[in-house]
Amino acid sequence: MTGVVRGMADADPLRPAPPASEVPSRAGGVHHYWSQTRERWRKLPLPVRILLWIAGVLFALWLILFITKGRFLKHPFERFLSSRLERPVGVDGDFQLYFAPITIKFLAEGMRVANTPWASRPEFFRADLIDMRIAPLSLIFGDKYRIRWLELRNAATDLEWSRDGKSNSWTFGDPNKKGEPLNLPLIQRAMLAGTTLRYRDPRMQLSTDIRFDTVKAQDTRFASDIRFQGDGSMRSRPFTLRGGLLSPDETVTGGKNSLVLHARSGATNLEVSGTLPGATQIEGADLRLTAYGPNLALLFDFLGVAIPETRAYRFTSALTKQDEEWRFTHLKGRFGDSDLAGRMTVSLPGNRLLLRANLTTQTLDIIDVGPFIGYDPQRLEAQGKAGAIQTVGGAPRVLPDAPLRVEALRNFDADVRYDVRRIRAPNVPISNVSLTLALQRSLLTLSPLTFDMSGGHVSSDIEINARGTPVRTSYDIRLSPTPMGKLLGRWGVEESGTTGTIKARVQMTGLGDTVHESLGTSNGRIAVILPAGTMWARNVQLSELDIGTFITKMFEKKLKEPVQINCGLIAFTVRNGIAAADPIIIDTKKNVMLGRGGFSFRNESLDLAFRADGKKFSLFSGQSPVGINGYFAKPGIDVISPELMARGGAAAALGIAATPLASVLAFVDVGDAKSAACGPVLAGATAAAQRTKGGEPRDDVGRGTTAKDEEGKGSGKERKEQKKKFLGIF
Repeated sequence: MTGVVRGMADADPLRPAPPASEVPSRAGGVHHYWSQTRERWRKLPLPVRILLWIAGVLFALWLILFITKGRFLKHPFERFLSSRLERPVGVDGDFQLYFAPITIKFLAEGMRVANTPWASRPEFFRADLIDMRIAPLSLIFGDKYRIRWLELRNAATDLEWSRDGKSNSWTFGDPNKKGEPLNLPLIQRAMLAGTTLRYRDPRMQLSTDIRFDTVKAQDTRFASDIRFQGDGSMRSRPFTLRGGLLSPDETVTGGKNSLVLHARSGATNLEVSGTLPGATQIEGADLRLTAYGPNLALLFDFLGVAIPETRAYRFTSALTKQDEEWRFTHLKGRFGDSDLAGRMTVSLPGNRLLLRANLTTQTLDIIDVGPFIGYDPQRLEAQGKAGAIQTVGGAPRVLPDAPLRVEALRNFDADVRYDVRRIRAPNVPISNVSLTLALQRSLLTLSPLTFDMSGGHVSSDIEINARGTPVRTSYDIRLSPTPMGKLLGRWGVEESGTTGTIKARVQMTGLGDTVHESLGTSNGRIAVILPAGTMWARNVQLSELDIGTFITKMFEKKLKEPVQINCGLIAFTVRNGIAAADPIIIDTKKNVMLGRGGFSFRNESLDLAFRADGKKFSLFSGQSPVGINGYFAKPGIDVISPELMARGGAAAALGIAATPLASVLAFVDVGDAKSAACGPVLAGATAAAQRTKGGEPRDDVGRGTTAKDEEGKGSGKERKEQKKKFLGIF
């Protein structure tokens, strides 16, 4: 009924008809809509209109690419990339490049990228399938592309450095362009099948081939497990490696890639485990390194870095990478019977390896010190301290002759600080060792090298210059005043009653790439100074062989009565590896002890003699030199010398010719020794500068020379004559 009424109203003839201009038409309505739209568009600010146009164009492009999958870009892509890389790039099969919906999807079947002309293989990269999702903003901002997903099937990549080390296969453009460091994109997750990586670096003498395959992860927190294994060689040392990289499941928020790696070369092992932010992202990694093997030097040989030999070791460390620096922190472990802790960094500033370290040892076993200066760690391991002695030409030798690895020193620079709390040694009371080592372009300095010894302090500055041939080594070693009783206590001298001190300095320069050669060609001076003090009478009298005084004191139980030392100097001038006494003089309250002769760094022989002249009358004084002979490794003492035998013969003759009491006269010391002026002695002056207490030049301290031919060549008679010349005493 309502509809009928409404219809009748609409048909009311009394109602006026609307004007023709107000009657809407379909065409007119559309026209009116667009007119209003254009009007509103004109009212928008110009920048807004520009932005809207850009958005519209981008949306149109996105829509076209999304619908077509960007397949029509295949040939333009090949031409553009070939031009950009200056290498032929081709895609044999399907090609896709579009936004899906925000990340960029790139897919190519049968893709190939040619290698640089000098490379050993024709293709830098090839793959049956490459499928990846790229974060678009990373193509504009940042220095690394970010790939959220990568799938490779039967892919092969060839990474090579040129033989001159100036170019590499991954630096595109001009083939002669200076090679840039490998800068991998940040890959968060990946799936690989039949994928291989080949790497060659003639400079590092490194070659390796690695194969990657992905399997389904057993742990539900991870989507896949990228397994890899390979082998290769570095500096002629073969190695194998294997491991896995677990990629996190997409449903796990904040997931990280879990890495496990094991590398082995002979008995040297490296194990790495931990997490990576991305499959190829080392920055910010949280890794743990374990290294173990028979000799730490073998591990560093892979880097071309020369470090001292060690006994068996095992170390753990936290490992991460910051910028171009590999950081080993919380490092701790053991080598031999010694501990080690600290931190270390390895970097390549200017393409030259730099090693920095700050290390600490609480207890360093004396056997583990040996390899630091060139002793064979295997011999020390098997024989203990006896392993430091070798027989050369029938004579024992103790100075190490392991050559300095000059070529390895040229490969890297170093800045190392090493502190040792104490050294475990029965007869070497050394503690608080501090070493600062610097290596710059084959110039190695150990400065300062300091340690405490028996209440004294030793400071050293040693410079090893391997920039030329032969290697030149400078030694400057200083011993601060040290209690004599404490220093010699472990060799039978007790501290009670001994207040004398010792200070010393060694300044020498030698040529050669071993410790033995360097010292065997050295020139310089060695001086040990004894300021005023006291020493047990027993020690002095035994050296004097003053039999009468010794026996008297023994029966009176006064062997520990201190004897006053006014001053003393034990000095040697070293010429071409031969050290001659220059001078040896010790002035006591009752005697003047003199020494002559010398020793050789060349064959490590000793040929010294000491005698004491009394300042007062003494009965039963042999007045005969006490000889020190043999070798550094096996010294000997010669008490019954020809002079003493001659006095004994004279005593026997007098006893036969007169009475037995007359034989005593042969052992009488008239006590005519001249006291020494202590000024030149305490100044460490040479023999030529020594004076008596009255100021007169001394004629009983030698000239600081001895025979140069100590090698002992020729007949037995000649050797005897040479020994006489070498000894040159009294």
